[in-house]
Amino acid sequence: MNLDDEQESSNIVDRRGERGGGGGMRLPIGGGKLGIGGMIVVGVIALLLGQNPLELIGAVGGSSVGGSGVGQPRQAVEPAAPAKLDGAHDRFIAKVLRSTERTRGEQFPDQLSKPYPQPKLVLFEGGAGSGCGQADSGMGPFYCPADRQVYLDASFFDDLSRRFGAPGDFAAAYVIAHEVGHHIQTVLRISAEVQKARRASGLAQGNALSVRQELQADCFAGVWAHHNRDLLEPGDIEEGLRAAQAIGDDTLQQKAGARVKPESFTHGTSAQRMRWLQAGLQSGQMNSCDTFAARRL
Repeated sequence: MNLDDEQESSNIVDRRGERGGGGGMRLPIGGGKLGIGGMIVVGVIALLLGQNPLELIGAVGGSSVGGSGVGQPRQAVEPAAPAKLDGAHDRFIAKVLRSTERTRGEQFPDQLSKPYPQPKLVLFEGGAGSGCGQADSGMGPFYCPADRQVYLDASFFDDLSRRFGAPGDFAAAYVIAHEVGHHIQTVLRISAEVQKARRASGLAQGNALSVRQELQADCFAGVWAHHNRDLLEPGDIEEGLRAAQAIGDDTLQQKAGARVKPESFTHGTSAQRMRWLQAGLQSGQMNSCDTFAARRL
């Protein structure tokens, strides 16, 4: 991506001075305890999937039927300091976020007849408190609907390249845009409606709703890319599609040596994730991202 002329967002906040409870962080799960080793396992699954990993371990509602619900804070979060954009990673993140603000700031009044409330993006290192519970670097990036902030440890870029085989700046930008897609869902109350429906559903149906929600966020990321084609360089779109392919539920289960179980999918197959990213990229319209009405995912 060529971001040389892109401005930097002022909505980056810095929590990198916090260590978030050190190496002994443990959270309840199913009546037991999940230590840091288990957190890393959860993080591998959740990393880049666009889902708040805290949902996977029951720290916030939405991970299972009968959860506490989107938007219910679990702890107070102290005000964060403005980010000091010293490194290339910081500036890249700030510029990508700014491009999403610019794009959504134009689309919301035009397509939805309302202003776009910009989210904050919190940079942390090791661990930090969030409105959805304790964030840990092993979890990867996630969006917290309770405080409407994206949480990101910039070291995840290395994982994206080495562990998931999806290098490139546009691959990283796609994931950031996906998380912002969850913010859009929260603003439009799509997330709240999904969580309400999941609480009234069985596990398989709840998972199916989660898949549609995640694929919509992929599509929203594609819409962002459509309106920022002037920032793209040769090979960028392929980078994004490789990232989408690498984090499909079926691909992750296969890589883990497990049997592929479609009923357990919560984010969609590799083919579905690539298809909806391309759908947004081709149309440039948010109304083309109605995965909930789609008969074919």
